[in-house]
Amino acid sequence: MTVRVAGRVYRVLTAIHTLDRAWGLSICQASGLGSGTVYPILERLREAGWIGYRIEENPAPGHPPRTFYHLTLRGQIGAGLEPDKEQQ
Repeated sequence: MTVRVAGRVYRVLTAIHTLDRAWGLSICQASGLGSGTVYPILERLREAGWIGYRIEENPAPGHPPRTFYHLTLRGQIGAGLEPDKEQQ
């Protein structure tokens, strides 16, 4: 799958890259985009292998677990970002 890195997609990739812990709401806030835009982009990036995710193991009482996203090596290269040394 090909990902076109422009506009909104770039904003989401940048948000994931710059946040210490990137989950849906934090990505929306950092990118300035709404959830109706961010979540479909996250799904496309996941399908393309550009992002990975993990589910929070110990959510706060009364809160559902968050899904934390991170850029894969493929995503870092595709976005034109310097790959993390630990992923090389």
